[in-house]
Amino acid sequence: MESPLGWSPGGPGSVCLAFDQLRDVIESQEELIHQLKNVEERAAHAKTKLLLAKEEEKLQFALGEVEVLSKQLEKEKVAFEKALSNVKSRVLQESSKKDQLITKCNEIESHITKQEDILNGKENEIKELQQVISQQKQIFRNHMSDFRIQKQQESYMAQVLDQKHKKVSGMRQPRNPSASGKK
Repeated sequence: MESPLGWSPGGPGSVCLAFDQLRDVIESQEELIHQLKNVEERAAHAKTKLLLAKEEEKLQFALGEVEVLSKQLEKEKVAFEKALSNVKSRVLQESSKKDQLITKCNEIESHITKQEDILNGKENEIKELQQVISQQKQIFRNHMSDFRIQKQQESYMAQVLDQKHKKVSGMRQPRNPSASGKK
């Protein structure tokens, strides 16, 4: 360290002694300052280390929570996928049932349509047969009417012939009642 102005290292003894003491004090203060700085640095380092430890503890806690939440999320994901798979399976089953029912309904409708066609054909046949029966009845009535007329004509002719025959035979036979009884 340099001597202050006006001081000389080789000067009177008291000044040198004071200067040496002053220098020792300054050196010790500088050493003390240096030590204090070291202590402050250590304290700051310890404080930083403590803060780092606290932050690391918070980080570990947060990582633990993240791990717990990740496991829970994975469980929920597995449960959701299982539920989704079940729903898809049920939807496929219901869709298959629906398709089967639609197919069955179409078959039934087709069968009903065929039966209706057959029934309509039978009804048309019945109508045709009813017309034939009506025509046959009319023909039969006409024949019956013709037959009655013919029978009446024959009856009338027989009556007329009988009357003519009676007249003719009455002219041939005597009017003798006993003679007509012999026959």
